Amino acid sequence: MADNSPKSVIAQIFPSFGASGDTALDNTKALQVVLQLLTTALVAVLTIIVSEWLARGTFLDISDYMTSTSRAGMVAVGIVFLLLLFTDAIIGRANQSAVFIVPLALLPAFFSGQKQLYLSDPLYPSDLLFGRQIMELLPVMVAAQPLTALAIAISATAAVLVLCTLIYKSRRLFSRIGMRSRIARLALSLPILAAFASLMDPMAFSAVRDRLNIVPMMWDQKENYRHNGFLMAFAFNVPMARISAPDGYSQPAITDIPSDRVPASFFSGRQADVIVVMSESLWDPTRLTSVRYSEDPMPTIRGAKSGDLFSPEFGGMTANVEFEALTGFSNAFLPYGSIPYQQYIRRPLPSLATFFESKGYVTKAFHPFQSWFWNRQNVYQALGFQQFRSEENMPTMDKRGIFASDDALTRYIIKEADNTEQPFFFFAVTLQGHGPYEENRYAKNSVDVDAPTLSDAPTKTLATYTQGVKEADQSLKMLMDWAKKRRRETIIVMFGDHLPPLGDVYTESGYMPNVVATRKASVQTMKREHETPLVVWSSKRGVQKDLGSVSPSQLPHVVVRLAGYRHPYYTGVLGRVGERFAVVDRHQLVGRNTKSQADWSLSGAVDPLIRDYRMLQHDVMFGEGYGIQRFFPEQAFRLQPNS
Repeated sequence: MADNSPKSVIAQIFPSFGASGDTALDNTKALQVVLQLLTTALVAVLTIIVSEWLARGTFLDISDYMTSTSRAGMVAVGIVFLLLLFTDAIIGRANQSAVFIVPLALLPAFFSGQKQLYLSDPLYPSDLLFGRQIMELLPVMVAAQPLTALAIAISATAAVLVLCTLIYKSRRLFSRIGMRSRIARLALSLPILAAFASLMDPMAFSAVRDRLNIVPMMWDQKENYRHNGFLMAFAFNVPMARISAPDGYSQPAITDIPSDRVPASFFSGRQADVIVVMSESLWDPTRLTSVRYSEDPMPTIRGAKSGDLFSPEFGGMTANVEFEALTGFSNAFLPYGSIPYQQYIRRPLPSLATFFESKGYVTKAFHPFQSWFWNRQNVYQALGFQQFRSEENMPTMDKRGIFASDDALTRYIIKEADNTEQPFFFFAVTLQGHGPYEENRYAKNSVDVDAPTLSDAPTKTLATYTQGVKEADQSLKMLMDWAKKRRRETIIVMFGDHLPPLGDVYTESGYMPNVVATRKASVQTMKREHETPLVVWSSKRGVQKDLGSVSPSQLPHVVVRLAGYRHPYYTGVLGRVGERFAVVDRHQLVGRNTKSQADWSLSGAVDPLIRDYRMLQHDVMFGEGYGIQRFFPEQAFRLQPNS
């Protein structure tokens, strides 16, 4: 009869035990193994519980995640348990793996929780690509909340010291594992971990994964992280850098896409100068109807307003809005949480810069911060800008707070324009409006804020932000007044990249239910939480009115058309898309007839215009470039050898 006693089972899994023939010794070793396994299991459970608490910021829902048969909590515990066993086997010490695995699990969860306090998304693997940017912004965070920053610094230092001490002394603290037992641990953990890794492609269906109640919800990342837990959802997002071709992508499919109805050479344009200003966090604070202001903080913008920009982001991720505005491509066709500037722009890409260069324009980009931020130095080169003026090669600029002022940047742009004889296309990204909006950033606020529903701290935050809006408005007026005196027509486009991260201002005023915007809601709610002011103005033709609420990806169509040019893509493909759809968002298609289609990408019935739009974007960014010659002739010339 088979011996199924605990000692026998353990001996089968860990054969180095139970082989001595000494019953007392065997029992001691068996008990030791049981204690080691129980300790490992306890560490795995605590790791998942604490990581979920750090990522969610609350213990609510964690018990359901850990105990519900429809959730993946215990699967996550099992995976961590196996990772601990595997690492113990590699190190050769029982339970020493906790010193390495636990911090690797808890630190990203902590950062995810902190990120959600300011932005509307959890931590994605792509966020790790710009850790340097976070370090550069630390002085801003310290200035805004010095006591909190000091507490975090002390805690982090203590944690590092404790960890280093544990690593140094762990060889003595943790008992050695015999070679046969190490092999047994590897034999148990490695095949299961490998099998589990094969299930982690979110784009492929897995019956086993489905039975384990692991559901990759890439279309709704908040629910993805809530249902699957932080560690599992984070792992699902790792493969998002892999881009699959749309169904039906082929050379004949690209050939069948119609271009502009009028040949691009038919219109030579008016040689108008073009200045596009993406104003950091520019938004209309008078939308807070419960707040009264002593004066309109943005009279120039309001008087020249053409419509609204429907930003795909909130409170940050400026580069994603910039990507759409310069290329006419859409984030809606890219993996959720991805950042094209960081992940995908690794080769020359057509943009407004390459288009205007092909028309004989001088093309320059301006941003009064360091050139590596958001990878702009490399991206602007790939997008075809002839020059990029950044903090490194700009003169020292006057500051408002710790950031370069909009006034100083505008004066620099005017100086560059006055020294440029050829027609030019300038693209500028301002910095002054960047948060946090700490009290006393400005010596004096010229707009009084009366906010009866706000407590003291949010009122001061709003007052600081409103002063920045007024100064952005004054800078636009300066630019427009200068342009009116010029002989050559000047087109000015100005828009906000996203709503500002005002925190409790939104909730206490009743403007939004949360301190961050909704990612997926009705069109009315999405507009309320994602619209920023849009100005499109010509010194000869005035304000371009009634543009409505448009995606940033529609701006190249607006700019090229207003400059008097035709183009196979910018006025052809984008023009046709714009005739039918005002907003192309990953969760909403908003038609010109105000009808919307939520979750359009999951419906299986994608409009042919959107299908062609997506296919051509993939062709240019990731595919074979079948359509470059026809849709981007200036880019085809640029890619020719010795061109």
